[in-house]
Amino acid sequence: MTLAELKTALSGDAEQLLQLRLPGGDPVPVSFHITEVGQVTKDFIDCGGTRRTVTTCQLQAWVGPDDDHRIHAGKLLGILRKGAPLFGSEDIPVEIEYEHGLISQYPVSSIGMVEGALVFSLTTKHTDCLAKELCVPRGTVPAMFAKAFAKPASCCGPGGCD
Repeated sequence: MTLAELKTALSGDAEQLLQLRLPGGDPVPVSFHITEVGQVTKDFIDCGGTRRTVTTCQLQAWVGPDDDHRIHAGKLLGILRKGAPLFGSEDIPVEIEYEHGLISQYPVSSIGMVEGALVFSLTTKHTDCLAKELCVPRGTVPAMFAKAFAKPASCCGPGGCD
């Protein structure tokens, strides 16, 4: 879900309660706060030597001691408006940072109405090799993924990984 899509989903009823659902279906306690809104940019070079940049809108969710606290759509929309100067574009994915044993970032996959609340369905992030054509030997990949691994080569190209 992009920041623009999130703002659209929140712009209906300002008093609409919000809920977060972790990837396994467990709910985050409804007394969560959104304590930060930020743009996170990761600049990196993959194992094939290609420079890449990934930018996300990250919202930090924190569960405090006030069990009566509830966040509404209008409140979150106001937080996003305050954070607007941080973003060059609203066409970036939204992630929720939440501590549940470990601090993790969960992409927001969808928002839907469930029992009178806007429920954010969170999904998981996965690692991936972004230079598969250089790093994965031919013949080790199932046929259904063969196109993604077209060029046979040693890891990270002919010169190896430096």
